[in-house]
Amino acid sequence: MNELKHYFNAISKLNEATWDRIVPYFKEDRLQKNEYFAKENKTAHQIAFLKTGVVRAYFINKEGKDYNKQFFVGQSIIGAYSSLLTGKTNLIAQQALTDCVIYTCDYAALTQLYEECPDLERFARKIAEYYFLEKEKKEIEIVLLDASQRYVLFKKEFPTLEQLITQFHIASYLGISATQLSRIRKQFASKKS
Repeated sequence: MNELKHYFNAISKLNEATWDRIVPYFKEDRLQKNEYFAKENKTAHQIAFLKTGVVRAYFINKEGKDYNKQFFVGQSIIGAYSSLLTGKTNLIAQQALTDCVIYTCDYAALTQLYEECPDLERFARKIAEYYFLEKEKKEIEIVLLDASQRYVLFKKEFPTLEQLITQFHIASYLGISATQLSRIRKQFASKKS
């Protein structure tokens, strides 16, 4: 639980009374590789603090091709936010790409504390702002940068991820084919030698 407290406080410090209120809501759990935290076409009810591991958020188009929208690498918050906010079914699945340790929490129960714990509501706002900025950044990158430039940014943002997940998932995140990614990686390798 110390990791959870450190993560929250690094974003927006919570007072001890708030901690005493929220700690019982979080339960340690595990996701096995390929297991889902949030499924498509299901209504979400939980968020989680990802302590260790890698989770991808992705969607599948009409042709059955999946696109990785985001990678969450421990430590971060995961959950089907749109579904949690609207009460509608989720469109973007979240799947573990490695074994993960998580702390789950009922979203509705946590948000009921906002009135009594404004520091918790402030934390939630800052998390929402962060993910909004990440989404906008990714949308701009996919339009304005070529595949090689997106790969360089991916390596900066996720320096250890390439050793943990398949090329297919990285290519899907970059909006290119696995063959294109292989070509780009070879170009970078030849520049280094």
